[in-house]
Order: sequence, then C-alpha cells, then structure tokens
Amino acid sequence: MATIKVLIVEDYAPLADTLEYQLKRAGYEVSRAADGRQAVNQAKLTLPDVVILDVDLPSLSGIEVCRLLRSEPSTKETLIMMLSAMSEESDQVVGFAMGADDYVVKPVESYKVLLQRLKALLRRREPVADDSDQVTHQGVMIDRRRFVVTVDEKPLSLTKSEFKLLETLIRQPGRAFARAELVDAALGEDTMVLDRTIDVHVRALRKKMGDTADLIETVRGVGYKFRE
Repeated sequence: MATIKVLIVEDYAPLADTLEYQLKRAGYEVSRAADGRQAVNQAKLTLPDVVILDVDLPSLSGIEVCRLLRSEPSTKETLIMMLSAMSEESDQVVGFAMGADDYVVKPVESYKVLLQRLKALLRRREPVADDSDQVTHQGVMIDRRRFVVTVDEKPLSLTKSEFKLLETLIRQPGRAFARAELVDAALGEDTMVLDRTIDVHVRALRKKMGDTADLIETVRGVGYKFRE
C-alpha cells in the first residue's frame, strides 16, 4: 500500500513547517498549500488521504474549501481535519456541518496528540482486516488463538510484541507500514516510545526467522512490509 498522503493547508509558514516536519517524521507523504483556492486545486490534483485545513485562509476560507471538497466526487471521501483558533462550540458545529471529520483548536499544544487523532481518523476509513484466527503466507503461519507461529512448519518462539508485529505485517502483505503504525500495533497506542524502537523489534524478529528473515522488507523512508 502507498504511503498515506497528507495535504497541509496553512498560510502561517512557521506552523506549516512544524506540521510538515512532524508528519514526515511519522512516515507520511506531505504536500502544502497556502491559500484556499490553491488547496482545492491541489487536492483535486494529488488526491490526498487527509487534508489538515486551517479555517482562516486567504482567497477562500477553510469552511468554503471544506464545502467544495465535499461537493467534488474525487475528494468527497477525503478526510478533513480542521485547524482553527476559534474554539467556540458554534464554530466547531459549523465545521462539522460542512463535512469536517475532526476539529483541532490552535495553538496546537501537543503534536503527539494531533498525530494520534490523525491515526484515529485513518482507522475509520481502513478496510476491515482479515480477522480470522489463523493466517498463512509465504510459508509463515500465525495462529492468534493458540499464540503459535510456524515457519515452514517449524515452530518459532516469539515475544508478545514480536508476535503482534509479525501478525500486523502478514495480514496485509505488500502494504508499507510506517514505524509509528507498527509501534501502535506491537506495543499499544498508549506507549510513548521513539518510532525507531520498532527497528529493535524487527531486528530481533528477523534473527529468529533465520533464512526467511528477508520476508520482512525495509521500505526506505517509511518503515516495513511483508513480502507480497
């Protein structure tokens, strides 16, 4: 699966710069627009998965941008997270009425929290994953109910985190997972650790997988995937 694409629509450059840095660090593909008309045109052109949209914009307001995106067949399903200094309930009601999926009040106090809210939005649109107790791919079998993993029918002894990591990857072969996504899957969403922590778990998992270690492929600049 392709990397998640995020369009930042913000005319205040320092905030846009910080948002871009935080999102790229988390593994997202980022593009930017600085006014409302540019935002609509860019969204139609690049078809982002998520638009982080300031309300107070030149040329077209964020509310109008939201309305236009929702009226276009190509962008009507795009996730929209609004950013606004207006914190009144009535302002948020207007934003949601125009089709916003989330509304974040500025100034952004915690980018870690904002990223978690972004992940929560993305989960709403994810296809339902295979939820069967057992899955097999490329000679690797995982049985969730019995907590058993075999490689070419030989048992593999994994920690709980390694098991969850491998299960996440193998259930969607070919999909590139960002490190932050794999931290959530293997360690839990409430675990506040560096994304690079997942590299340690991947190295340990690969070591245990021996000759089949190359089934877990590194996706440069993103994270990891299980060979399709």
